[in-house]
Formats: sequence, C-alpha cells, structure tokens
Amino acid sequence: MSKHHWVVDFETYYNCTVLCVEHYTLNIKKNFVISRVKNDIVRLYEFLEGNIKNKEWHIGYNSLVFDSQITQYILLQKEAFLKGDPELVANMIYMKAQEIIDKQNMGEWPEFSEKKLKIKNIDLYKVNHWDGMAKRSSLKWLEYSIDWYNIQEMPIHHAKMIETREQVDEIVKYCFNDTGATKEILRLSTEQIRLRKFLTEEYNINLYNASEPRISREIFAILLSDNLGIDKYELKGMRTHRDYIPVEPLILPYIKFILPEFKETHEAFKSLVVNASNMKGVFKHTMHHKGAKTDFGLGGLHGTNRPGEYEARDGMIIITSDVKSFYPNLIINNQWSPAHLPKEAFCDLYRWFYDERVKIPKKDPRNYVYKIILNAIYGQSNEENSFFYDPELMLRVTVNGQLSLMLLFEMLSIGIPGCTPMMLNTDGLEMMIPAHYKDKYMEICKEWEKITSLELEHDEYQKMFIADVNSYIAVFKYREVSKEEFDKLKKKYPEHLFKEENGKFFYAGVKCKGRLEWEPQDAKEVGVLHKNKSALIVPKAVYQYFLHNKLPEEYLLTNRNILDYCLGAKVKGDWSFFSNSYNLTAVNGVVTPTKLQKVIRYYKSTIGVKIVKQNLMDGRTIALEASPNSYETVLNIYQQNKFENYFVDEKYYLARIYDEIENIRSLKDQKQPKLF
Repeated sequence: MSKHHWVVDFETYYNCTVLCVEHYTLNIKKNFVISRVKNDIVRLYEFLEGNIKNKEWHIGYNSLVFDSQITQYILLQKEAFLKGDPELVANMIYMKAQEIIDKQNMGEWPEFSEKKLKIKNIDLYKVNHWDGMAKRSSLKWLEYSIDWYNIQEMPIHHAKMIETREQVDEIVKYCFNDTGATKEILRLSTEQIRLRKFLTEEYNINLYNASEPRISREIFAILLSDNLGIDKYELKGMRTHRDYIPVEPLILPYIKFILPEFKETHEAFKSLVVNASNMKGVFKHTMHHKGAKTDFGLGGLHGTNRPGEYEARDGMIIITSDVKSFYPNLIINNQWSPAHLPKEAFCDLYRWFYDERVKIPKKDPRNYVYKIILNAIYGQSNEENSFFYDPELMLRVTVNGQLSLMLLFEMLSIGIPGCTPMMLNTDGLEMMIPAHYKDKYMEICKEWEKITSLELEHDEYQKMFIADVNSYIAVFKYREVSKEEFDKLKKKYPEHLFKEENGKFFYAGVKCKGRLEWEPQDAKEVGVLHKNKSALIVPKAVYQYFLHNKLPEEYLLTNRNILDYCLGAKVKGDWSFFSNSYNLTAVNGVVTPTKLQKVIRYYKSTIGVKIVKQNLMDGRTIALEASPNSYETVLNIYQQNKFENYFVDEKYYLARIYDEIENIRSLKDQKQPKLF
C-alpha cells in the first residue's frame, strides 16, 4: 500500500452533502461540502481523482455498502454535477443515499460491487465481521467500547433543510468525530489488515474485506476446486439440505457407559430426531454427577460444581485437560465430510491444513489462517450461505464431542477415588484429585486417547475461583519463563505469582472468563469490541480481591477512572431512551422527559436522572436500572474531571462487587480476605 490513504465518512442531507476525510496515519483532515452555503464540488473531484491516480484507498465503517457507493455515484456523475446547482446536486446525492439505504434494509446487493469501485476500499465493518448476527455492532456502540470521548448521533435530522453556515459546521464537526473513531478502530485492526494483505498476495484474490469465515471458505474453495478439477463457483453453489436427522446412527461405536446417569444421557441423545431447519434450543438435557451439574444441547455442553474457591492443597491437585483441536480432529479421524463433497478429497485437504499448521511457527501468518480454516469449517456446516452446509456433519461433531468428553469424565470418576469434577466445557474439563493419583489420572487419559484417537493437553491450577459455569478465575501452577518475560509480567501481576529458584524464573499465569474477564476489554482488543464491557470496575475489583487480597473499598480508592464505572446500553426499532426524573423540559406548560440517543454511556450516581426505555408504538416503559435509591448520569461526552465531581454512587458498585465475591465465597464470618 502507498503512503496516503484516507478514513472517510459521508453525511447526506436533503440539500447538503458533507464528506470528511482523515489521513490514515498523519494528522491531516479535509472536508468537502456541497450546498447553497458552501460548494466544494471542484475540490471534491480533484481529491477523488487524485485518489484514483495515486492509488489511494478509502477506509470506512460499513463503507462498502454506503460511503463507497456514494463516492462511485459522484464520480460517474461528474459532467452533470460540475454544471449543476449545488443544492440540486446535494439533493440528487441524498436521494441516491436513501435508495442505497433502502436496498440495504431489503437485503439486496449494492449497485456497485467491490470490483467495480474506482477507489479501493477497506470496510472495518466487514473485516471484523461486525455485520454478522453474533457480533453485529454499530459505529456508535464501538465508540462506547473504545472509550471514545464523544458518542454522538447525527445532530440534525437528515431530511431537514440546511440553511446556515453554523448548521454546516455542526455537521462537519459531527462527521469528523466519526472519522476519528473509525481511525482509532483502524489502528486496533492493524493485524487484521496485515493478515488480509498477506492472504490477498498469497492467493491472488482480494480478501481485504473478508471476515474470518469468508477467508476459510475462499481459501478452501480455491484448493479444493483445483483438486477436484471443477470450477470454484460451481463448488460454492453446493449444499446438502436435509429434513429430519435421526441422531442415533451418527453416534460413534466406542461411546459406551457404565454409570446410570451417563447411560441416561446417552439414551437422551440416541432418542433424538432433529428438524434440520429448526435446531436452535430444541434439545436440552441435564446430568448430575458428583456434585457437578452438566447441561447438554445440540451445540455443546457446560457443567460446573457449586460456585466456590478451590485450592490445590492438603494432598489435592487441580488438573485441567483439554482435547487438542477437538472438533477438527473428530472430523479428520473419522473421515467425515459434507455429503455433497467427495469425502477423500475433502478429508485429505482438511488434514493437510492441520498437518501444515503443526509445522509452521505461530508467528507465521499462515499458522493463524490454517487455524481459522480448521475451526470455521465445523461452524459453517450449519450455515446455509456456506458450501460446507450439511447439518448432519454439525451434529456428528457436536454430539460425538459431548459424548466422548463424557466418556472421559466417567472413566476418571470410576478410576480415581476422591476425585471432584469442578468444570466441564465443550472441549475439556477440570478435576480436583488426590495428588498420589496423578499417574493414574494420566494412565486413564492415555487409555481414553487410544479409544477415541484424540489427544489431550494437560496443565495444573493452583487455585480456581468459580462464579458459574461461564465465569471463573484460574491461577495456573508455576511455569518457567525467560528473565525478560518474567520482568515484563511482574509489572502487571501480583508478587505471589512469581518466584526465583536456582537462577530460574517462574510465573503462575492467570485466566479470567465470562463476567470476571476484563483484560481484553481493558486493552481494547478488537476481537471483543462487540461485547458489552459495562462496569469494568466490577471484574477488576473481584480480581484484586482474590489475587491481591485487596478489599473492594480499598481498590475503588485506587481506581478513579470514570470510564471503568461506565455502563453501555442500546435500543433498536421502536424503542427509545428517556430521562424522566431530572432535566425535564417544559413545553407549553407540560413537563416531558428528555429523549436520549439510541446508544448511551452512563454511570450510576448519587444525583442525576432516571433513565427509562419506552416503546414509541405502545407506550411500554421499562427502567434501565432497577435500583430505586440511585440515579444515572449520561456520559456520552467525556470530559476529564475530578472524580468527586462525578458524584459516583460507589455503594451501587460495591454491592455488585460483593455480590460476585459472596457468590464465590461467603463473607459472613470474615471481614478480611484470606491470604492467598
């Protein structure tokens, strides 16, 4: 890529068009306005044609189906637009924009495909798969996720006539706010862009705007079509559609159980007949064994013992065992494939990706690409837009995966007296066992590996703090690290996780999951920006309590970052937010609540407003927060202030923190946390 590319954002009004651009690395900004107030049409064409000549790219958010379409339309209308009245030109652009939006809402393809665009485009919405159902996110929501200083929605309705320079300036300011946020998201997406650049050059196909699922489809399609000698587009049209799928014939013959509760689980799966067009939530089964409650579904299993603090002491150890590349290896070992694809060709290529990945260092981008391919193919076996679609393959993998793991669970339960199951998830389990049974544990695991042809990877925890099946903190047993890594980690984690012996350096890693996870959000890792990081102060304080022995009251005094106290909320469709206690506006003598944005950032405060969600069609009203004795303060525009001036309701946050702590460990008889 050349040195000059531009983050772009269009705002289209009935009689005014605004384009704001920022250089993707340098602090250079330009804006172009087409209206009766100001007309930059000549400058705009000079800029866009300079982009084409110099091979400069545009970078945006949801830009492939909006901003790039507007750009292409303007370029194609050059002769007419240069001669036209600026207000009429702006109106024509506005009408085109509404047409584009209507097409998008109807699920239609954009008029100008990516190949036809005169200016190449990177769409961060596509790159990070924020257009997918599971991760769908607006730019405003991502502004909340990255702690952007101003989460602002369009200040003037798009259908309103723009009459003054002040209105134009307001739109430009708003537009630059969005380009600034998009530029920050671009910075966070640097590795994703580099990977796609590598893949585009490696496979000679444009993958700059490809999501990870699309990357897996495209690369696998290229290689498989070559192997089969068929056209790639013919391959992409293949699917296997099914009506009802009986599960019993799919279960592998080695699945056999001894204990009644395991047999009952086995029978529940065997009796299942699945409607392939309606799989979501159709199967639920629960098993209780040795204090652990395990819930099964079509997609996977989750099990846990009671919430609590578990420590490897008094002759006990905690072992965590995960199946290495569980789903890919089930497919490879059992020679499974979508029914419409030749089994030998599919399985050989799938195994090739697995074998090659083992040989390639993790720093090599191909390692990550092959991991994407291996993992995505299972997931896409139940997606109708994928040429891997065959729901029977998905069921083979998930059902046998769950039952194979249950086989290991039963073998360990029978073979090791005094073992306690702590957690079970889709690809592994955690068990507390007497230390003198460790060799026996490994023996049983080896036996299971022979039966299943799968491979286990093991580690040990010093301690686990379990809130529920999805939320926990795990502290690993000490492992040796380099002096450089030791010094780096020591700046971040508590002293008791480190030790030096005989000139060697050891560190006990920490893993936080679910509600207790905070590091990826704190670091603004692009892969978690779609998630709601509300009240990050809570998992941080719980972490400090259990790992640093610091009381929540003490920790809150050390963390005065108001953004850690903020929560995010969003509404869609006919719903809107209103503040209905303070800040009320009187119109013609009638007091009405203040309407808020669709996306809000707020914190709990001792003074402020009460925010409600209201349905504009039927009038239903729901309080955003149920706490009656505290208020909310909207912080969509962040301005640094003394912490005491925010009037934070610390009691609210302390209550949430102690709820999490007490869920894990009763505090009735202790005022101070136990030393770790």
